[in-house]
Amino acid sequence: MELPTMRKPFICWVFLSFVVFAQVSNGFYLPGTYMHTYSNGESINAKVNSLTSIETELPFSYYSLPYCQPPGGIKKSAENLGELLMGDQIDNSAYRFRMNVNETLYLCTTSPLNEHEVKLLKQRTRDLYQVNMILDNLPVMRYTSQNGVKIQWTGFPVGYTPSDGSADYIINHLRFTVFVHEYEGRGVEIIGTGEEGMGIISEADKKKASGYEIVGFHVVPCSIKYDPEAMKKHKMYDGISSVSCPNELDKYQVIKEQERISFTYEVEFVKSDIRWPSRWDAYLKMEGSRVHWFSILNSLMVIVFLAGIVFVIFLRTVRRDLTRYEELDKEAQAQMNEELSGWKLVVGDVFREPDCSTLLCVMVGDGVQILGMAGVTIVFAALGFMSPASRGMLLTGMIILYLILGIAAGYVSVRLWRIIKGTTEGWRSISWSAACFFPGIAFIILTVLNFILWHSNSTGAIPISLYFELFFLWFCISVPLTLIGGFMGTKGESIEYPVRTNQIPREIPARKYPSWLLVLGAGTLPFGTLFIELFFILSSIWLGRFYYVFGFLLVVLLLLIVVCAEVSVVLTYMHLCVEDWRWWWKAFYASGSVALYVFLYSINYLVFDLQSLSGPVSATLYLGYSLLMAIAIMLSTGTIGFLMSFYFVHYLFSSVKID
Repeated sequence: MELPTMRKPFICWVFLSFVVFAQVSNGFYLPGTYMHTYSNGESINAKVNSLTSIETELPFSYYSLPYCQPPGGIKKSAENLGELLMGDQIDNSAYRFRMNVNETLYLCTTSPLNEHEVKLLKQRTRDLYQVNMILDNLPVMRYTSQNGVKIQWTGFPVGYTPSDGSADYIINHLRFTVFVHEYEGRGVEIIGTGEEGMGIISEADKKKASGYEIVGFHVVPCSIKYDPEAMKKHKMYDGISSVSCPNELDKYQVIKEQERISFTYEVEFVKSDIRWPSRWDAYLKMEGSRVHWFSILNSLMVIVFLAGIVFVIFLRTVRRDLTRYEELDKEAQAQMNEELSGWKLVVGDVFREPDCSTLLCVMVGDGVQILGMAGVTIVFAALGFMSPASRGMLLTGMIILYLILGIAAGYVSVRLWRIIKGTTEGWRSISWSAACFFPGIAFIILTVLNFILWHSNSTGAIPISLYFELFFLWFCISVPLTLIGGFMGTKGESIEYPVRTNQIPREIPARKYPSWLLVLGAGTLPFGTLFIELFFILSSIWLGRFYYVFGFLLVVLLLLIVVCAEVSVVLTYMHLCVEDWRWWWKAFYASGSVALYVFLYSINYLVFDLQSLSGPVSATLYLGYSLLMAIAIMLSTGTIGFLMSFYFVHYLFSSVKID
């Protein structure tokens, strides 16, 4: 009885701290980077990320092209694990702004372009590569008009190629517009979760925090032909007269050998009513939101309606069978077993060990690990803890969660192994297999793709040092946790079969059509809940769009779990009714077959929506990553169906009176 008494001071202290915190702060913003305020004239340096293209999907370093370099040399920004795996390479740039100072500046003039530089510039221009510039953690944005529709883009092109393809022109003049909001320090507490760490602006820092915050960063790219001899007289950051973007091609800066290119830029600061917590809203505008809403709601209603009908019919059928069977006496039951067919006749074979039982245990364990990682990640993202402002945070969080959930993979794998084998012997081998199965597949696929990226000199290639880091995380964190989970699985409460298994397997009656056709067809129902969100996810990955509707994704995930469970249970019951007791793998693939449709849809997306994707290298990368995604979906959805079917079969035959 001492525990409640000991807890009272602690609870009072927590409550008092909460009250004090609530008094000193008027509110907080979560997530995003720590807000930075600038005073008039304060220097602001822009950063540059890797060059990207929706045509090739191969990122390259910004300084692989002959751009102006900063005076102090190129310095790489600290990058997290997710940024490195996504191919981000953030460097400092020569572009320097001064808060609220409108100016037009000269940067540099290149030496005469050689053949290699010309070839590279032309190739990057024709492959539609974009320069991704960052100011105060905001990506640069530009607007274009197409068929009277205003289109929003992040980044600006390396160059411009007219429709006749007669020549290529480089973008060498940038007109920046920086939107700022005056901040006066009103006691607002800012909690940051972004790349600059966590920070709080307290009452004591009001004066220091007062200033201007950057809430928008736009650019208008231009190509202007300068006189290199006249421009060479200037020094970096010298002021020049303002220039207008020309409309005639003969005034553009052409890309050709021995040409010297001068780079300039101008910046204008504009005051805005947009506040710092809302500055990402412009990037996260969801185009076609009405279609998105109606599509999602339509899918939810249709799937819930169909699943409800199937579930009600299924419950009535099983309950009728059980009621009829239990109302009979023993002699009548024996006579009924001789005369009737159905799931009751496989009572002595339903728990017979399946083929490749070791592989089944490993796949179910890995499926639990992947499903747990996806579920927790989506929940945190839906709550707003994984903002687009924090580059790489989503992927980093997924990897950390996957490593930690190795303990769940080991536990489930060994626990299922104990149920099937009736012994704990060999649990270490099962745990090792669970720790290496899916990571091994991912390692093989990523290594093949990495060799392709290395050969292309892309920044998307994983460096050797990162390979060693991933191996360290795998063997020093994931494997030990999986072994710990496996050991816990040996100590868990044993689950006994409700019926005995006969020594001689029962012959399965011949069927008019293969049962696997029904199993593969069952994947269409879970796919119906997934394919709409899959389109938006693929678009965010391959078309450079921001994906942030994690609330929708969470609803779809929950619905997918329910549908996978119901579909697998119904398919298992149908197989048992035709005296097919080999339900283990069919229960797994009844819901896991949705991965086949996901992969086929990915191919369809490649052919019809990524028509601009060019070259066998880009297509190979796309198919490799799509295959890895499909395998992960197969393991997770198959695990849902199998575990639900096992529970159903165990419950069903526990309800039957067997001597």
